[in-house]
Amino acid sequence: MSKAQIEWNVEGMDCVNCATSITRFLERKGLKEVYVNYATGEVRFQPGDQAVDMDLLKKGIAKLGYHVAEPEEVPVFWSLDRKLLVSAVFTAPLLLQHIVMAFGFHGVHALHNPWVQLVVCLPVFILGAWHFGVSAWGSVKNKTPNMDVLIFLGSTAAFIYSLVGAILNEPDYLFFETTATIITLVFTGNWLEKRSVKQTTTAIGELSNLQAPTARKIMPSGAVVNISTNEIEVGDLLQVNEGDQIPTDGTIEEGDALLDESMLTGESEPVNKQAGEAVIGASVIVHGTLQMRATAVGRQTVLSRMIELVKTAQQDKPSIQRLADRISAIFVPAVVSIALLTFLVSFFAFDISFQKALMNSIAVLVISCPCAMGLATPTAVMVGVGRLARNGILVKGGQTVETFASIRQFIFDKTGTLTTGKFEVGAVDYLGHDQGEIRKAISGMELHSSHPIAHSLLAYFPGNGNGTPFFKSVQEQKGQGIKATDQKGHSWQIGSHRIIQENSANGTHSLYLTRDDQLMATIDLRDALKFDAKQTIGHLKELGLETVILSGDRQAKTQQIAQDLGIDHFYAEQLPEQKLEVVEKLSANMPTAMIGDGINDAPALAKATLGVSLSNASQAAIQSAQIIPLNGQLHRLIDAVSISRATLQTIKQNLFWAFAYNVVAIPIAAMGFLNPMWGALFMAFSDIVVIGNSIRLKYRKV
Repeated sequence: MSKAQIEWNVEGMDCVNCATSITRFLERKGLKEVYVNYATGEVRFQPGDQAVDMDLLKKGIAKLGYHVAEPEEVPVFWSLDRKLLVSAVFTAPLLLQHIVMAFGFHGVHALHNPWVQLVVCLPVFILGAWHFGVSAWGSVKNKTPNMDVLIFLGSTAAFIYSLVGAILNEPDYLFFETTATIITLVFTGNWLEKRSVKQTTTAIGELSNLQAPTARKIMPSGAVVNISTNEIEVGDLLQVNEGDQIPTDGTIEEGDALLDESMLTGESEPVNKQAGEAVIGASVIVHGTLQMRATAVGRQTVLSRMIELVKTAQQDKPSIQRLADRISAIFVPAVVSIALLTFLVSFFAFDISFQKALMNSIAVLVISCPCAMGLATPTAVMVGVGRLARNGILVKGGQTVETFASIRQFIFDKTGTLTTGKFEVGAVDYLGHDQGEIRKAISGMELHSSHPIAHSLLAYFPGNGNGTPFFKSVQEQKGQGIKATDQKGHSWQIGSHRIIQENSANGTHSLYLTRDDQLMATIDLRDALKFDAKQTIGHLKELGLETVILSGDRQAKTQQIAQDLGIDHFYAEQLPEQKLEVVEKLSANMPTAMIGDGINDAPALAKATLGVSLSNASQAAIQSAQIIPLNGQLHRLIDAVSISRATLQTIKQNLFWAFAYNVVAIPIAAMGFLNPMWGALFMAFSDIVVIGNSIRLKYRKV
């Protein structure tokens, strides 16, 4: 039995490197499935095989410079907003004095005194040393030096140099305004970054806010009482009126209603639901009233699973991030080395003054920005996954987004994927046998299948009215049909022409029913194309993508659908094992996505480069897929391709900016063309550019 997942809220995280430090610390403690989101402060993990002292973990996180907030705890950890406000108040007079004097004015007389400057700068330096120093030391101990190391070294060097100037009463040594401004500008950058990053994670908040806070429970006595949604239990009977949100997943017991599911599925048109049909929690009743039976609560609902998938996908790293990770791992030590080399070369080789050489090295430290590289991928993935979710498309991992953008070939199952799957029984030939027995046999077997054909047959053939079991054993055979043994020991089978020994019957009808290998009946089915199938295939071909049908159905029917839709290639009469071979062969030639819905598609979905399962699919197919269009409509594939490609493009743009910025900025600072204060400003600006480009993905036309 798996151990319960631990969830904490951690205060003090300001950037992706903060999350990395905590992640590596927890993983080294043997914890599994570690998830850290610095934007929301959420930390989750699964306890490992060995017992771990939670108090020691919290103390370890505290040593890294962060704080695990207890439930209902009054915040004692200074917020970034408060640190920025205090720093700005004390920095303003120093910076204004510096600007005024640069233009030849005298300024405030008291601020000419180095000890007054020290007193004004000291609160800012203490805040900076506390904020950046603790984080920097923790990251160094954790062997993941972060940006705070650079800021701490730069601001501390400027402060110590200025302190020496105050002691020696040397005005040219005073750079207290530089110390305070560096710290305040970095605080400002972090504050802007945090606010901006929240815009990249709005999808989770929007989904969470969809949850109805209360529900009306119908008691056994018939009385209706208001309860919290958290109090709903599986099996509860709930009353939902017009204008209400469906409080949880369930099945309609009584009544009918028009439901708006757009917030979950991305589909704008309301859908009509009647007794016996499933409803999704958080959808809204546009018209009508109903009573429903709760079938899932809490984390088991569709909405909760959506939120979990979005969280997981936003945290997952695409492979393109590995390059940035490798560079970030050596970035801080490299920058410190460059800053030291800048000072040594400037002072000893070029005979530049100690003061100027120090300022050059400080500028190198504060202009360098590993955060921009760290933010490049996760912010784009957060926005891309969120946009996919708002369009009713769930993805399992950020890696999936990158993979889907590179797909060059789409393989489609036919039944229930390209076609409606809502078969109609066109004709039944009982071949002179007992119609009542045949109808009971068919309904008794199809009750055990989730295939679309089974639903159609059950709608046509009524069940066994007296409730006596017709069969004592029933077994579904993937890609072939169903076998069963009745109470008298007879062996029944229903399926395609493969189950028939008589070659004269092969391929003539849709389904065949046998008893003890004797043909008992034939069934002809009709299945229409989905309304958006032709449009979807057309768009995919416009994008230069290959299309293939992979079906277990007959050659003639599969060929006809391929021609009607303009699909490039088709494979018909394929058993599940054969489907696997075809998918493996096609995937070896080019990145391939398999789109299916039935239980027999699950292995092929898993075998393809990437599996896409429609939302009305069986649970087995959903578990095997990496992309799930919630409304089951094919045209969502176009949205998924377009958004995935735009997300990958945004990641590449962000990484280019982050790398280019550092490649250009560091040499400029090292050559002495950049004041440290301007360096701090540009460093903060680089983060905002990366985040802003990611946020643009949220609104840009794709």
